Amino acid sequence: MSYQNLTVIFAVVFLYSVMSRRLEQKPINGALLFCIIGFLLGNDGLGWFQVKLTNESIKTLAELALAIVLFTDAAKANLKVLATNIDLPRRLLLVGLPLTIIFGIGAGMALLPQLPVIEIAILAALLAPTDAALGKAVVTDPSVPAKIRGTLNAESGLNDGICVPIVFSLLSIAADPSLISHLNKMAAQLLAEQIGLGVLVGIGIAILAGQIIDYSFQTKEQSKTWEQVTVVALAICCFSVAQLAGGSGFIAAFVGGIVFGWLEKPYKEQLLDSAEGIGDSLSLMTWLIFGAAIIGSVLHEFTWEILAYSILSLTVVRILPVLFVLRGEPLSTKEKLFIGWFGPRGLASIVFAIIVLDANLPGSSVIASTAVTTIGLSVILHGLTAHSFIKALKKK
Repeated sequence: MSYQNLTVIFAVVFLYSVMSRRLEQKPINGALLFCIIGFLLGNDGLGWFQVKLTNESIKTLAELALAIVLFTDAAKANLKVLATNIDLPRRLLLVGLPLTIIFGIGAGMALLPQLPVIEIAILAALLAPTDAALGKAVVTDPSVPAKIRGTLNAESGLNDGICVPIVFSLLSIAADPSLISHLNKMAAQLLAEQIGLGVLVGIGIAILAGQIIDYSFQTKEQSKTWEQVTVVALAICCFSVAQLAGGSGFIAAFVGGIVFGWLEKPYKEQLLDSAEGIGDSLSLMTWLIFGAAIIGSVLHEFTWEILAYSILSLTVVRILPVLFVLRGEPLSTKEKLFIGWFGPRGLASIVFAIIVLDANLPGSSVIASTAVTTIGLSVILHGLTAHSFIKALKKK
């Protein structure tokens, strides 16, 4: 990467950091702001930020940002509230997520007939997971009921890991249609490996790290200057070890964060604050690159059908399954709609879209364009509505 690009990235991050408190209170969130800046300064704008990163580089940056955000958000979760309301995220993950994919397939068959059904299924699966980073304003605002914050946080922390085996199974079938007869077995095996290994790695590393940190604090071995990287290194270890083992790094990061938060109560806030800032910074860098390098590159594929699919993906495809699975729950209609609406698409979908692009499917460009349009709309709509919808939720 050129020195000019480095100058742009870190100048923008610096300026945002020194005005962060004021900017975080505005309707335009960090992701939207960085996307706009990236687009204006990037390849299709003024050209000051010429990004020619490989797909792998962008994917790695997004993965690391998401791993740190998942870990820190999970570590700050209120486990008592989550345990009391565990039925809500369980319904959203086990029933709502599959329904969202099915509804997405239906919308794709109606609006994107040029794509084969298997590629429409891939599109629906890669857009199904919600983004913990993009929904941060909602899951961290204390004025939002704790059970809703915990539900959205747990859902966004686990659904991307669940979608990994689904996306990879569908990609395998797209490459070799004869595998469709083994879809159930293949998906079940991948799901078991991704979730099982991810959970085991997250728990194991967090417990081991907890013992080491306990010793470090008791003996005062660690200096203040190194406290800020402890959690970042731990989160990335959870992610990378799980990926190496064949599990889901995202699930490992989220589960590791939950265990870490439970084990390290005396030092939790002290270690998490700086790590949270690093995760947010990496997320914003990803959005800057997304705006500069990716949005413009897929605009030539843009159609009204793609826009219609994107709008449906963020509304009907997400909200109807949520309303269905939350039937009978002691929540008001306003609260159910709030949960349904705040299912932003972000970093996980970017990672999946890059994986699909690398697979060189016949409809890769249409899938990528639809994914980018949906993510872009999500950044705009969820960013602009977060504060106003939170205020509306508080009103009786």
